[in-house]
Amino acid sequence: MKTISLHTKNTTYQIGISEYGYLLHLYYGPKIECDMSYILQYFDRGFSGNPYEAGEDRTVSPDLLPMEYPCYGNGDFRSPAVNVRNKQGVYGLDLKYKSHRFLEGKYGIPGLPAVYADKKEAQTLEIVLEDAAFEVKALLKYGVLPDLDVITRSVVIQNKGSEEVFIGKACSFSLDFVSGEFDLLHFYGRHAMERNLERIPVIHGNQSFGSRRGASSHQHNPFFLLAGKNTSEEAGACYGMSFLYSGNFRFEVEKDQIHQTRVQMGVLDEMFDYALAPGEKYYAPEVALAFSADGLTGISHIFHKLIRHHVCRGKYKTARRPVLLNNWEATYMNFDGEKILAIAEQAAKLGVEMLALDDGWFGNRDCDAQGLGDWHVNEAKLGGPLSEIADKINAMGMKFGLWIEPEMVNEDSRLYQKHPEWAYVIPGRKPARCRNQLVLDFSKKEVVDYIFDSISRVIDSAHVEYIKMDMNRSICDVYTAVEGYQNYGKIMYEYVLGVYDFLERLNRRYPDILIEGCSGGGGRFDAGMLYYTPQIWCSDDTDAIERIRIQHGTSFGYPISAVGSHVSASPNHQTGRRTEIHTRAVVAMAGSFGYELDLNLLTDEEKGAVKKQIQDYKRYWNLIQNGAYYRLHNPDEDKEVAAWCFVSEDQSEALLNIVSLTVHANAPVSYVKCRGLDPKKRYCCEENGRVYDGNALLYMGVPVETVPGEYHAWQMHFVETIQPATAHLLRSQQPAV
Repeated sequence: MKTISLHTKNTTYQIGISEYGYLLHLYYGPKIECDMSYILQYFDRGFSGNPYEAGEDRTVSPDLLPMEYPCYGNGDFRSPAVNVRNKQGVYGLDLKYKSHRFLEGKYGIPGLPAVYADKKEAQTLEIVLEDAAFEVKALLKYGVLPDLDVITRSVVIQNKGSEEVFIGKACSFSLDFVSGEFDLLHFYGRHAMERNLERIPVIHGNQSFGSRRGASSHQHNPFFLLAGKNTSEEAGACYGMSFLYSGNFRFEVEKDQIHQTRVQMGVLDEMFDYALAPGEKYYAPEVALAFSADGLTGISHIFHKLIRHHVCRGKYKTARRPVLLNNWEATYMNFDGEKILAIAEQAAKLGVEMLALDDGWFGNRDCDAQGLGDWHVNEAKLGGPLSEIADKINAMGMKFGLWIEPEMVNEDSRLYQKHPEWAYVIPGRKPARCRNQLVLDFSKKEVVDYIFDSISRVIDSAHVEYIKMDMNRSICDVYTAVEGYQNYGKIMYEYVLGVYDFLERLNRRYPDILIEGCSGGGGRFDAGMLYYTPQIWCSDDTDAIERIRIQHGTSFGYPISAVGSHVSASPNHQTGRRTEIHTRAVVAMAGSFGYELDLNLLTDEEKGAVKKQIQDYKRYWNLIQNGAYYRLHNPDEDKEVAAWCFVSEDQSEALLNIVSLTVHANAPVSYVKCRGLDPKKRYCCEENGRVYDGNALLYMGVPVETVPGEYHAWQMHFVETIQPATAHLLRSQQPAV
């Protein structure tokens, strides 16, 4: 059997080509140099179809072999990666190997985000599969980034025939394992509580997760882990899969009759019926794959580096983001120019570097039932042109930014009155509204053009250095008023392409503007959006204690730099919980740091704390953003304290963060073990001046002081030293509540 092997620094991915032209998946795991085709075992298993070419040999069946890109219609009755029908309504393909080639550099995908790399950093494998009867060609693309241990997958489906065909399903990748007992780790949630980790066994049958909401969603994040039963944070085999796409998707894992496991991900096949004219191509969004033998932490570190350096782009991809204050929870839409400037003046005094003006600055936008779509400045509300507000804020030494929601429209707006056909409304039916708004048809170029031009005029009118791009509802009532339009099976895919087109135009026209993604918080938190926006508002839930869980789950697949996280008011606006400002800041520092409140309402003591927090964040930001991130607790198991740490690449420095979650009378002491430190080094803690052996911090940890009251927080900054270690107790640097 001929084999094709892809090697990274620590992993191997191997493909086989069978005598009947089937493309088989042989191996993905720790690096090897041998031919793995010996793993294939052939048996006559009842009711598993055999290829005609095999004659009387019943031991060969696509239903039993590990297929590299399985299709419906050739005797494989497991979940297909691709399913195509012709104009007569006949379904099925029988894709066979035709050729392959290697190219220098990493492939790109027209109109879609994709991992990028310099030519010396990556290679591309292209494999051509064809179905002779339907005249359909599948071009499998593999991007190999050896130093990162990452392999990307994408597919191009092309109609080579003379009649239209329809794609009903086209996964971006499929991965078969002939053996193994696995757990699936997925990240579920809801608005204001996204990306909760759930670990479940892979069972016989199909387990499916995804979104039909038009965005990747609050409910299921398009990042998944497949791990061995005994895989832990620190050790064990683990596969990671991240979808670079921001729309409807499906992830599926299937365990079959002979205990083989198949994993797939791609654009959601429900309501997907992509018409391909002769010669036309469909480009499947990309999936980034990685394997680590170093447990959940190992796989997280791979994806953190991948996204920071090979997905995010532009000026801010690795730079420190300005410490910003967003006025949303300070004022909501109840503001005028004087109130915004008063908030800005106090923020500037305390060291804030940017003010972001949120929803309510445009049109007749005084509530969420009106104004969306009318992207002109409400000068009456602001007391003058936007440029005056921006200039005054700039004169205070701060940058200025704006909130936008370009994909949406209110019925009470000039835009809707002029162009009701631009919104998704099915004729004869009242549309579903969410937050009193409808969805604009971003699959139409003229809609994207109009919105982009309108918002660009506003940006050009003032010194804007930050954009927060929001999306505050799910999509339904999908209909376009284009006469003769018949391609509803592709409209949601084309909608996402329209969003990407809008963002790409923003990035090209304004390369120095920091763009933050948002969708009701974390409803579109995915690697696809991070290609255009280097950070995303993590959640509309700003409660520090709730954010611990949200940010914990987010950290498995996304770097700290991607996480928008702010200090908000106490009591918190979403939960009513009261937490001290130090705790709120410690939690918010596990992200791109900022504030979400009116600083004028703080006490003098709290204002002093804010000054120090900003100084500390600037001091620690390189360690936080560029250091290795370690999860030191499990929210489902550890009820006493939450903890995480950042460790520099050379292990000379670490920042340990601890938050107490409960309080008890006569409480036992909790100990937090560090990770990532050098056991042979000694570390001085700047907060208490004591010196600790690295092995003591790793294997015993530090005791957490028992103090009255809930939700205290501690930060301990450890720096390598040659001083001898001393006995110690962890003491709070904050007064007890």
